[in-house]
Amino acid sequence: MRSALIAGAALLLAGCGSYEYRDNTAAVDANPLCMSRPDRPGEPVSRDCEREASGRWSSERDGQPVDFKRTRDDR
Repeated sequence: MRSALIAGAALLLAGCGSYEYRDNTAAVDANPLCMSRPDRPGEPVSRDCEREASGRWSSERDGQPVDFKRTRDDR
């Protein structure tokens, strides 16, 4: 019963916000200039070859309202 309550609360809260995940690993792997990695620690790496992953939680309501009204032509 407790797990059903937690799952229900998670579903309700998920409708109130959004989560955006960004990862550039595939772009770095596809770049032929990033194939050679530095041999020694502390050597500089190009900004295009740095792997980054980030996430952002947003509870802002920036979406537009949906209009469900049907016009006479749609009937």
